[in-house]
Amino acid sequence: MASPTLETEEMIEPESNAGRQAIDRQAATPTVSPAIEHSDTGTGEAAPAKRNGPVGFLKKHPVVAAVTLIVVIAGAVALWFYFGSYETTDDAEVDGHLNPVSARISGTIIRVNPDVLNNHFVTAGTVLAEIDPADFQADVARAQAEQQRLRANAAAAHQDVAITSSSSSGRLQAAQAAVEEAADSVASEKAAMDAGQARVAQAQANYTRSEADRQRWENLLAKREVSQTEYARIATQAATDNQALIAARAEYIAAQKRVGQAESRWSERKADLLAARSAPEQVASTQSKASAAVADADRAGAQLTTAELNLSYTKIIAPVSGIVGRKSIEVGQRIQPGQQLLIIIPVDDIWITANFKETQLKKMHPGQPVTIHVDSYGRDYHGQVDALAGATGSRFSLLPAENATGNYVKVVQRVPVRIVLDPKENADHLLRPGMSVEAKVKLVP
Repeated sequence: MASPTLETEEMIEPESNAGRQAIDRQAATPTVSPAIEHSDTGTGEAAPAKRNGPVGFLKKHPVVAAVTLIVVIAGAVALWFYFGSYETTDDAEVDGHLNPVSARISGTIIRVNPDVLNNHFVTAGTVLAEIDPADFQADVARAQAEQQRLRANAAAAHQDVAITSSSSSGRLQAAQAAVEEAADSVASEKAAMDAGQARVAQAQANYTRSEADRQRWENLLAKREVSQTEYARIATQAATDNQALIAARAEYIAAQKRVGQAESRWSERKADLLAARSAPEQVASTQSKASAAVADADRAGAQLTTAELNLSYTKIIAPVSGIVGRKSIEVGQRIQPGQQLLIIIPVDDIWITANFKETQLKKMHPGQPVTIHVDSYGRDYHGQVDALAGATGSRFSLLPAENATGNYVKVVQRVPVRIVLDPKENADHLLRPGMSVEAKVKLVP
C-alpha cells in the first residue's frame, strides 16, 4: 500500500507550483490531513489539493483575483518608470587637480620646510624650500648699478637737447645778422673802391693838366720867356699832382683788396648761416641720442626687474592649498628650471568623472541631480551634471578604436560626464582624487 505522502504528491502533480508548495508545507506539519484520515479508514476519498491552494482561492474569489492582477500590473509599470528615470554607472571616480610645483631657476637647496611632508596639508603661500640666493643678490646689485649709470646718461642727454636747441637757435640768429653785416660791409667797401677809382681819375686828370703846364713852362723857360721861379712853381704843382695820383691809385688798390676781404667774410658768414640752419637736424640728432639713452636705461630697468624676480624665485612658494605628494626635494640638492619637486592636491576642488555608455546619454543633460555613492566610506553625496565631454574616452586614448586598415570597430563607447558636488557636500574634505564611486543620474526633464 502506497504511503500517504506519495498519494498526495500524485494528486497535486497536475496542479500549479503554488499548489505543490502548499501541499509541501501541509505535509511538513505534524497534523494529519483529512485526506489521510479518510484513506486510513477507507471510508472516504482524498479531497483535491487545488481547492485549498491560491489558484482555487482565486477561482472562488474573482474580485480578489482582479484586484491582485491590477496591483501586479501597476507595480510593474511603476518599476518600469522608476528604472527608466535613472541612469547609473560604476565606471566613475573622484577627480581633481594635481598641481605640480617646480623650480623656476637653477641653484642649490639650502633649506626645506620641515612641515612639508608627503600626505601633509599645506596652505597657499607657504615657503616650501629655499635656494641659495647669493648669486642672485649679486645680479640684483649689478643691475641696479647699471640702471643708475644709464639713467644718469639719459638725464645728461636730455640736458644736451635743451642746450643744443637754445644754442642752435642763437647761432642761427647770429649767423643771419653776421651775413647781413658782411653784405653791408661788402657794399660799403665797394662804394669806397668806387670813390677811390673816382679819386684816381681826378688825380690823373690833375696830373695830366699840371704835367702839360710844366712841359709848356719848361719850353718857355728854355726860351727865357718865363722866370725860373714861375717854372719851379708849375713843376712843384705837377710833382704834387703826380704824388696825389700815386696815392689815389694806392688807395684804390687797397679799396679793391678790402672789397675782396669783405666778400670773403660774406662768404664765410653765409657758410655759417647754412651750418646754423641745420640746427633742427642737430636738435633731432641730440634728441635721438637722448631717446637711445632712455631706452638703455629702460632696458637696464627690465634687467633689474628680471634679477629681482630671479631673487624672489629662490623661495619656492606653494601655489595652492592642499595635500603634499611625491615630494622629492632635499637640502643640498642641485635643481634645474622646470624640475618637478612635489605635487599639491587641492582637496577643496573636487568633482566626479563618470563614464556613461553612449546609449545612456539620450535624456541626460547638465543640471540634472546626481547621487554619488562612495565605496571608501559607504555614504552618498549629492551633486549635479555639469557637462558632457566633447568626445568619447577612446578618442583621448593612446590607441583609438581603429584597426590598421582604418576600419572602425563598432563598440558601445563611454562618454566622460563631469559631475560637480553640491555646496558643503565635501566640507570634511574626505574625498580624494582616484576614489571609486557609483553615480546615479535622475533624468528629470
